[in-house]
Amino acid sequence: MKPARKKYIEELLTEAEVDAFVFFDLANIRYLSDFTGTDGVLVVTRQAATFLTDSRYQTQARQQVTVESVICYQKKLDGLVAELLRLGTRRVGFEAETLTVATWEDLKKKANGQIDWIAVTKPLRALRSIKDKEELAALEHAALLNQQAFDEITPLLKPGTTEREIALALEFALKTLGGEEKAFDFIIASGERGAMPHGLASEKQLRSGELVTIDFGTRVAGYHSDETVTVAIGAVEQKLRDIYDTVLMAHDLALAAVKPGIGIVELDAVAREYITSKGYGDFFGHGLGHGLGLNVHEFPALSPNSEGDLEEGMVITIEPGIYMPDIGGVRIEDSVVVTAHGCRCLTRIAKKFQQFPA
Repeated sequence: MKPARKKYIEELLTEAEVDAFVFFDLANIRYLSDFTGTDGVLVVTRQAATFLTDSRYQTQARQQVTVESVICYQKKLDGLVAELLRLGTRRVGFEAETLTVATWEDLKKKANGQIDWIAVTKPLRALRSIKDKEELAALEHAALLNQQAFDEITPLLKPGTTEREIALALEFALKTLGGEEKAFDFIIASGERGAMPHGLASEKQLRSGELVTIDFGTRVAGYHSDETVTVAIGAVEQKLRDIYDTVLMAHDLALAAVKPGIGIVELDAVAREYITSKGYGDFFGHGLGHGLGLNVHEFPALSPNSEGDLEEGMVITIEPGIYMPDIGGVRIEDSVVVTAHGCRCLTRIAKKFQQFPA
């Protein structure tokens, strides 16, 4: 385990006042042990870490896993409890936000009162929030693929193309360029459908005079890109252009405000207050952005209800939007890494107003 990650775990064990911690979340397991499979459990103590899995992943685990030992179990929870009892642990922490109640009940039953299970939430949230050089390289590579794929599909941005055709073309281009998998189901929302922040690609055809919001990303070495562009198909009415210019300025102001130590609520307010000043405050209903890494959405969340400050090394999205029913919408999103004095943009597609021929 990398020293910085090991240090975080040691601090977690102390803060949670536990003898051991059990990780079921696959993103956390990958982060701490390098295992990329789809099933397993990681047990960490102050002395060592043990990865447990079944026969399907035994060979893969022995090739990938960087912690001290690998154990193969027949039954997952039985194997886990047996290992915890062998280690002599009494108080064991677990990921309260991801472990199901049913699994927790099974663990209690199998431990038969010999283990106290401690639900942990807040001390765990920042585990993966600070990215190292290897993580940033993967995130930057994924962002580069976004730009290359978008450049490839621009000929489709014309009247008559369906939203679904754009989504499929982007997915194919990203995989051809080396992306592992799409980061999420792409949002392609044109015309009035642009008022839906999560308007998944449909069979609707693009029309002249519309804006099209395209939210997409891929995965490289487990790390995700996430970027949103909104473009015009031919000339659009002034109202749509005003909405676009408002969102772009809110986006630019927020980017300029990113720095270590700024309160997340304060950063969200930079964009939100500008949009409100232009009369569109009621039409920006989601948070300014979110953390990005092994999951598309991870700590920190950027919203008016968030706590804490930005820290150097965090990777976040900045994605203000305006969504007006029966008219349309605009979202503009970049992914950035917080640097010592500001931020560096990982995504590369230009966010200036782009008008494609009708």
